[in-house]
Amino acid sequence: MNSICLMGRLTADPELKSTQNGVAVTSFCIAVDRAYQPKGQERQTDFINCVAWRNTAEFITRFFRKGQRIALQGSLQSRNYNDREGNKRTAYEVVIDNAFFVEPKNSGGGAPSAPAADSQLPQYNEAQPAFSNAAGGDFEEILGDEDLPF
Repeated sequence: MNSICLMGRLTADPELKSTQNGVAVTSFCIAVDRAYQPKGQERQTDFINCVAWRNTAEFITRFFRKGQRIALQGSLQSRNYNDREGNKRTAYEVVIDNAFFVEPKNSGGGAPSAPAADSQLPQYNEAQPAFSNAAGGDFEEILGDEDLPF
């Protein structure tokens, strides 16, 4: 099984590009803090390279900016190549299948406000939190056990 879930901050604004065949793609890096922090040392951070294709690439470049937290789900892929000196190298990157909002809109994190067409963004309501994913599914918190279907 090859499944990866990550949550971190974008290190730069993602840019939408196209292949020669017109397929949308974006490559970006996220900074992910490690859970363990040794005593007397700063928390360590891993910088993870990611790539998203088609609608997922368009979604990420439209609604996410540098410094903003993002949750990602995808798979790890490796590829081999030769560098400029002819040495064999291996690159690892996470191919993103789904991207999710983590923070409420305009919550800081160094992210500027979203583009003007942000009316399609899910709205955050503190009274009754709703969580939305990139595919548009909505989930709401169930407060009491009596509402559970099992």
